[in-house]
Amino acid sequence: MDEPIWQELLERARALQERAYAPYSRYRVGAAAQVEDGRVVGGCNVENAAYGVTLCAECGLISELVATGGGRLTHFLCVGGLGDVVMPCGRCRQLLWEHGGPALLVATPHGVKTMQDVLPDAFDVEELQEADT
Repeated sequence: MDEPIWQELLERARALQERAYAPYSRYRVGAAAQVEDGRVVGGCNVENAAYGVTLCAECGLISELVATGGGRLTHFLCVGGLGDVVMPCGRCRQLLWEHGGPALLVATPHGVKTMQDVLPDAFDVEELQEADT
């Protein structure tokens, strides 16, 4: 994670983590990503008393991405707990695949990996197109 973008994403994710709404789990998460056009988008988790409708930080990040013009993610990072890099859950890995694809670079606790490494054999729009035929 030597590229300057990783430090920028880490700082943004930690700042967003502080804004998280996590009164139930007390586990705050912040996420940040760079878009191919250079924008940085982010999000934080927003819990709900009906636990199943809790929004992960990545959901907010994708909402900001779409709301500000879309595009493809190139770099992604999320933090949890004490501000350390953490892995996205399965649902969020699918969201990241959809908006960054297999080449998306993901900061993990074990270094930077591609989305292909993080979510091998991902379900994609191609499977949906095959169903239409």
